[in-house]
Amino acid sequence: MSLDWFRALRDVVISSLRDSWLPFPVDKSICTKWREGLSFDSDGNTILYTSCLYQLAPVIERAVAELERFGVTKGGALARFTAIGARVLGKALLRPDDEELDRANRVIRSIYGMLKALGIRFRVLDNEPYSGALLYELGFVNEFADYARSVYKVFRDNNVSEVITIDPHTQYTLERLYPKYVPEFNIKVRSYLDYLDLGRVRVRVGEFTIHDSCIYARYLNKYDLIRGLLRGKADVKEDPVITGRDTSHCCGGPIESTYPEIAGKVASNRVRELARLSRNVVVQCPICYVNLRRGVKLSGVEVNLYDIAEVIEVSG
Repeated sequence: MSLDWFRALRDVVISSLRDSWLPFPVDKSICTKWREGLSFDSDGNTILYTSCLYQLAPVIERAVAELERFGVTKGGALARFTAIGARVLGKALLRPDDEELDRANRVIRSIYGMLKALGIRFRVLDNEPYSGALLYELGFVNEFADYARSVYKVFRDNNVSEVITIDPHTQYTLERLYPKYVPEFNIKVRSYLDYLDLGRVRVRVGEFTIHDSCIYARYLNKYDLIRGLLRGKADVKEDPVITGRDTSHCCGGPIESTYPEIAGKVASNRVRELARLSRNVVVQCPICYVNLRRGVKLSGVEVNLYDIAEVIEVSG
């Protein structure tokens, strides 16, 4: 990867966050379409917070395909031109696939439905900001710290005292990073998975293996929780190396925007590993989903991918 592209990527992300609270110049409406027809509390201090990550995942998938097609990460004038084009024509260039965006919205609506079935009360923010996770993951720590303070101000101004997250990147960013870079951060942060009643969870798919989010499994202690939700209710295929807490491999996601070719190879290898256990794979992260989906295409191995919210439901 060239420094030209790294600098250009930084400029795109920061300018977009400044303009729309999103890390890419896309239509902001993609973040709220999942809410149509649903009801939320009008008051209260707890919010359901998507950080727009499920909705942005198809955008990331589209962007990575374009990066590979044009070889932008190699740098030079092409990297700078692409960065300018993304800022000016982003809404057209990075328009997510409608089918995949609809799927992302269904996942979020499923999470909403499970929380509602359990009697959890929450509202949503009218103009929900992105968490800033990508800034930190790309190494722009100072920029992340500034942005985190801005997001915290949004929470504070909206009287938020508890946040329900729906993905591992957002959970880690708010739970572990915000207190480090925003010392006054005092908001309770819980994953929707933490609210689920194990006794009321049913599994819709009969047989599958699990691809763990590295963040959930190794840093947020959700490895056993996820298995508690799934085991005994389906035929879960596991292997101490392929699906072990400390031995399972990454999806390739952390480097898709900087080293897309390497990320693709990592994703392909991971798909081949998982396919040895089952042709049905359950993930818990939208970034894992899009990277493994790319791995399926690159490897030629037929695997059905599901988000955990697509295979579980809460009984009445």
